[in-house]
Amino acid sequence: MAASEEKKIAVLISGGGTTLKNLISKIDAGMLNAHVGVVISSDPNAGGLAFCAEVDIPSKCIERQGFDSDAEFSEAVFSVCREFSVDYVVMGGFLKRVVIPNDFANRVVNIHPSLIPSFCGKGFYGHHVHKAVLEYGARMSGCTIHFVDDQYDHGPIILQRAVLVKDQDTVESLAARVFEAECEAYPTALNMLFEGRLSIDGRTVHISK
Repeated sequence: MAASEEKKIAVLISGGGTTLKNLISKIDAGMLNAHVGVVISSDPNAGGLAFCAEVDIPSKCIERQGFDSDAEFSEAVFSVCREFSVDYVVMGGFLKRVVIPNDFANRVVNIHPSLIPSFCGKGFYGHHVHKAVLEYGARMSGCTIHFVDDQYDHGPIILQRAVLVKDQDTVESLAARVFEAECEAYPTALNMLFEGRLSIDGRTVHISK
């Protein structure tokens, strides 16, 4: 497939689908050259599933508790991705660990609401991240887009955006500003990926012009 062609993506969610909604708004505005082929949720009560029904996007729910291992759960997830012939898998608040199969190596990306390697890993998600940032007294936070490997928040970093932590910040106010940064950074990183501008050397992602 040529780099300039529209890419079909699967979006993985576990909650309200705010990242999914942002990506769809960017697609509709012509700012992201993709379309959402399927949404996969790990939670049958995720608000993002109701949104999918409203906008007529196919969705599937695959619960981790239905499988004996992360590997079996992951195979079920990626089987759906193969069924819908997606080019890339985009995580948007997906809280379950997956094992990346060989045919999806360097085709799965995630966004995390901190500057990795700080405030990341198992248990660091959503407001838990921002609470930890404030409790630590960090002066800077932000977001990170990275390739996904078999560990939480560990794969090679594509793009980061810094957000200043203010003295008067609450968890909610910091989360809102980080999400503003995410809304710009994720489509930017995805476009670079879709355009074939990224190459990986060890843990370093090189971006060509």
